[in-house]
Amino acid sequence: MIAQTIQLALAPVFVLVAIGNIMNILTTRLGRIVDRSRTLQKLHAETAGPAHDAVVVEMRYVDRRIQLIGHALLILVLSGIAIGVTVGTLFLGEMAGREFRTATGTSFFIAIALLMIALVYLLLETRLVSSTLRLPRELLELERKDL
Repeated sequence: MIAQTIQLALAPVFVLVAIGNIMNILTTRLGRIVDRSRTLQKLHAETAGPAHDAVVVEMRYVDRRIQLIGHALLILVLSGIAIGVTVGTLFLGEMAGREFRTATGTSFFIAIALLMIALVYLLLETRLVSSTLRLPRELLELERKDL
């Protein structure tokens, strides 16, 4: 019976691995954003006029990105905890000789729902990045036909 419970627990554990991988991606992105924010803070003190305004605008985008990734990480942690509860209820049910189907199903559903919400935050953050990193059309030299 315990072997069957271990087999049942594999699916949630794979979800936990996916959550960990996504968290790794987000923390890497967060590290890069923090580095950029430090550079912008130095530029903030050194610039004036239109250059200063451009720094402030970018700082606002960076701040929003930090918020989005922070929310995504928090939600992923909660999702991971819900996966732990799922696995825990599987084993508690096995040891107690009872089935906690409602608790197990609910915790797994919550974990997947939280994972999806975190992915939406990741999508919002990447959309924000792509909207702010558009190359100026004049640099693309679109009028050139020889390329």
